[in-house]
Amino acid sequence: MSESSAEAVAAVASATGAAANWRRATGFAGAAIGVIAAGAAAGVAIERMTVGRGMRQKARIALDSAGPYGSLRGTPGKAQADDGTELYYEVDDIDPEAAPALTPRRRRLFGRKAPAPVTVVFSHGYCLSQDSWHFQRAALRGVVRTVHWDQRSHGRSGRGVAQTQEGKHVDIEQLGRDLKAVIDAAAPEGPLVLVGHSMGGMTVMALADQYPELIRDRVVATAFVGTSSGKLGEVNFGLPVAGVNAVRRILPGVLKALGQRAELVEKGRRATADLFAGIIKRYSFSSRDVDPAVARFAERMIEGTPIDVVAEFYPAFTDHDKAEALALFTDLPVLVLAGVGDLVTPSEHSEAIADLLPDAELVLVPDAGHLVMLEHPEVVTDRLADLLTRAGAVPAGATVSGYGSTSSTARRG
Repeated sequence: MSESSAEAVAAVASATGAAANWRRATGFAGAAIGVIAAGAAAGVAIERMTVGRGMRQKARIALDSAGPYGSLRGTPGKAQADDGTELYYEVDDIDPEAAPALTPRRRRLFGRKAPAPVTVVFSHGYCLSQDSWHFQRAALRGVVRTVHWDQRSHGRSGRGVAQTQEGKHVDIEQLGRDLKAVIDAAAPEGPLVLVGHSMGGMTVMALADQYPELIRDRVVATAFVGTSSGKLGEVNFGLPVAGVNAVRRILPGVLKALGQRAELVEKGRRATADLFAGIIKRYSFSSRDVDPAVARFAERMIEGTPIDVVAEFYPAFTDHDKAEALALFTDLPVLVLAGVGDLVTPSEHSEAIADLLPDAELVLVPDAGHLVMLEHPEVVTDRLADLLTRAGAVPAGATVSGYGSTSSTARRG
């Protein structure tokens, strides 16, 4: 038996003294994880036969120390959500003299002189952090004012007070209110461009649903990246029908049980790190030539999300339905972008958003998965820069660096 296998067996054995209901929950967890991991497990098994565990650990350390990803920092700030949760954000400012000339829309909204430069607010996805926008942040630095924030219980933000003290699950409406708190603190005046990936896009929709006047009065453009307006309960995650039905049936209860034994589960995650790395890669990327340092960067962000936080957020996605709120973006420049190989929020969901916003630019990126902004950063940055130019957020002659690399060409709908 290999060292990693022995550790995994030991981790399982340590749970044998738990109560009967916990044994049943871990059994269900094994079944669910086994179904989800099926596509990744074969590749991981082959790797284990050829590469020693110690070598893999050294490779991770080398990638962590050498990779610049996630190293960008701005001026820090904190906003307070309506339940008291502290939300961490950072601002990358520009010289006010560098602000672009007023567009007709901005002149109508703010008169001849805008009260503040355009602020681009980036909202990240589930189990990620503000650092997931690393490439786009690097490209836009000095060109436009940006705000990057960590959703509650993610990154550097505080644990959700309603979740830890009241035992409530997170809902997408709460995330919309959180975004409003961040905007009030970091960009209380001036035009806004809202950019959201996955859960972050849903957060933007929830903001619109609850604060339609903010969209009408201040938002000049929006980008929805790899996200959905609803019907996430129908996503099959690339699994066969029998497998996905089993996951849908047992996963909510499994996550709840695992969240109640977070310390034990985190030990198990460490013991089976190689397997989970394969799962993360499968559900994050689609192309074969992803930079290993980028893949490791994504792995670190996802691994950094505690299992109890995963459990608190998961039920919100099945309930999410914000198709009607999209009407508020009808008269705005909108970018809808997704990876064709996205197994988490399939590109059909982006096409559904574009159907509701017929004037939006739809960009489908071949050979790209859920983390398209990391996998093909130049495509995302290029289309985002074009959106900002159309909205008057950056001067038409501004140079936005194509930071990163790509091996694909986007297909526009």
